[in-house]
Parts: sequence; structure tokens; C-alpha cells
Amino acid sequence: MKLADNKATLSFSNGKPSIELPVYSGNIGPDVIDIRKLYSQTGMFTYDPGFLSTAATQSAITYIDGDQGELLYRGYPIEQLAVNCDFLETCYLLLKGDLPNATEKKDFTELVTRHTMVNEQMQFFMRGFRRDAHPMAILTGLVGGMSAFYHDSTDINNPEHREISAIRLIAKLPTLVAMAYKYGIGQPYMYPQNDLSYAGNFLRMMFATPCEEYKVNPVIEKALDRIFILHADHEQNASTSTVRLCGSSGTNPFAAIAAGVACLWGPAHGGANEAALNMLYDIQKQGGVAKIGEFIKQVKDKNSNVKLMGFGHRVYKNYDPRAKLMQQTCNEVLTELGLEKDPLFALAKELEKIALEDEYFVSRKLYPNVDFYSGIVQRAIGIPVNLFTGIFALARTVGWIAQLNEMIGDPEYKIGRPRQLFTGAPRRDVPHISKR
Repeated sequence: MKLADNKATLSFSNGKPSIELPVYSGNIGPDVIDIRKLYSQTGMFTYDPGFLSTAATQSAITYIDGDQGELLYRGYPIEQLAVNCDFLETCYLLLKGDLPNATEKKDFTELVTRHTMVNEQMQFFMRGFRRDAHPMAILTGLVGGMSAFYHDSTDINNPEHREISAIRLIAKLPTLVAMAYKYGIGQPYMYPQNDLSYAGNFLRMMFATPCEEYKVNPVIEKALDRIFILHADHEQNASTSTVRLCGSSGTNPFAAIAAGVACLWGPAHGGANEAALNMLYDIQKQGGVAKIGEFIKQVKDKNSNVKLMGFGHRVYKNYDPRAKLMQQTCNEVLTELGLEKDPLFALAKELEKIALEDEYFVSRKLYPNVDFYSGIVQRAIGIPVNLFTGIFALARTVGWIAQLNEMIGDPEYKIGRPRQLFTGAPRRDVPHISKR
């Protein structure tokens, strides 16, 4: 962060003296006006619901240019990472700041692989949940509960503890997500297998049983690895901001990540791919491809409350760069599994075609986003809809950890404390009960 050539002048129409505010420039992206001394100089705060125009931190991890449809992890375009790297290389990049060389990759992969098992007692913790509990409810509890099972790495201000907890979280999240799935369907848990890749190991823990050998399909393995890469980080979104805010209090890393999992559960955030697939199910129930025209008409009708899920993005005002990669992966998976003519997937492809050609959607830049395609891919693989957000949490954990570590190491970091514009009753005295 460096001072810009200019300063911002804040003037008032009521005769108050104007003040000058510093302006800082990042390496790329918009400049920021430093308002840290605004209250002491003016007695006023800024008002920014949702912090949509506020930079709460400086970060060197992820950069998004929504207008250009660009996503960079540590400066590397997501399109190149998804094609040329695997998920654990991406994890190393986000945590360490640069891509690993061959030796670093081997060592990091082995380190994560050796920590994929979870404490056996966590099975008994799991039994406290109902069998029909939502997997995200279970996952929120399990991740928070890790601080009880791994209490030797809970000091967030200790760099060594943060490093140990980072490896534990990245390594054990696939095991916990698979355990939550197996618990819900009543199948025995499958232990991790160290000779498999990160994605391959997760697939085996999800879909294998002790009855027979399980062979990982390389096309599915690659598709899942790509899903993990594309969801690994996404700048200062709701769940990342939650992790940072939670961590700013000095709580342990497991609790901070559990807070991120809880935030991600919201349908407006991590539940978007679940909502997109449920939309397809609803159209299918109403008559499938034949009813798409009617559905599109309802979407265009402002009074219908029918929404096109999985299209458009709050940040990307152009095509979501992750969506292009997932579209390719989606086609590869459907072809590999012979599902191109499956009614639900045929419906999805027709909806995609209309949205890409219809002037109403094109003019509003409502292109298919990553959630649209990742939901279809996960459904094709056999992952149940209610586990989609759990997969998202698994992938995003590394981004949360990188952001948390960056915040703790920032000399300017303070406990989060947003301000407010108070609109309630002014000071008043409590009347006697007989006069209320």
C-alpha cells in the first residue's frame, strides 16, 4: 500500500471546515480513501451497509476485477491454475505466496496426506447428531469441535500453531465431510488411503464400501480437483469477512473457520449451487424442457418472484471466469458418465443455451456462473444436493486460513468493530410499572 499522488478533500455545506484524507494505491484495482481519522477530525462515521464500498483490510492473496471477469490467486489467473496445477499446489500458493517447486510440492502433499485421519473419538461426537441432520449443521459442529480434539494448536497468535492447524484443517475436512455423508446414509466410514490424491481420496471415502474394491475414475477425480481449485478463495466475501472478524477477537483457528462454515451455509452465499439445482428439479417437475419457455417468461415478469438461479454474479459484471472452466469440466463429466441425454442435464443445457442467446439475459449480463455448472457436475458424480455446500466449505477452508493468517500478521490489524447509524429511541427514563 502506497500513498497516491493526490488527496481527497471532504467539504461540508454547513460551513464546517473541510478536511483532507490520504489516498492509497494498491498494485492493481481502485484507490482507497483512508478514513481512519474521520471520526476524530469530524465526529462522524461513514455509512456503508454491507461494506460494499469499504476496504476493511489490505490483502495480497486474491484479486477480482468484476468488470473484466478476472480472478487472480497471488497474481496467477484462475484459468491457468485450474489447467496447470492441482488443488494442493493451489493450497501451497495461497498459504505461502508462490507456487511450489517439485520438492516443495512433494513435501507439502506428503504432509497433508499424513494428517487426513481424524481422532477416533470424533465418531462418537458424530453420534450426537440426528441421522437426518443437514450435513452443514454437522460440519459446523465438527469443525468447531476440532479445537477440543486438537487443543495443542489453538493459539492463533502462535505462528507454529497456526501452521499446524492449517495443515490439520486442509487434511481433515475431506474426511469430516465424507463422514457426515456416510453417517446420514447409515454406511460405515471409510478411512483415508495415503496412496491416493487429495480428490481421489475424498471420492473413495464418499463412495467406497468395505464390501469391494473402489477404483477412482480419473475424469471424475480431475473434475473434483478443479471444483476445489475454483472455490479455494474469492477475496473479501461474506464468509471470509466472517473468518477475519471472528479471528480478530483472538479466538482459535478452528473456531474462526467454523464461523466461516456457518456463514457459507446461507443460501445467498455457499448455497447458490444447491439453489440452482433445486431450480432445475422444479422445472423438471413442471414438465421439463417443454416448460422452459414458460419458466423464462416468469423470470422476466417482475411480479412473479421467480428467479433464475445460477446465473449472474454480485461481483462479476462480465462472464464468471470460473464458469468457463466448469462448463468444460461439466461436458467432460457428462460424456464420461454417459449422461448427456439425462433429462435433468438436457434441461440444464437447454436453459444455458437460452440464457446465452436471449437478449433479456445477455443485456443484463446474466451469464451462467460457477454455481450453475458445479451443481450439475456434483449431481452427476453422485454427491447429494444437501452436501454441495459442504464441498464448497472443504475447498474454501484453505482460502479462509490464508486470509486469517494474513490478518494476524498485519501490524495494522485490530479487533473488528463496525459502527452504526442509530435510529432507535433517544435517552428516556424508566416509568413506574403503574404508569407504563
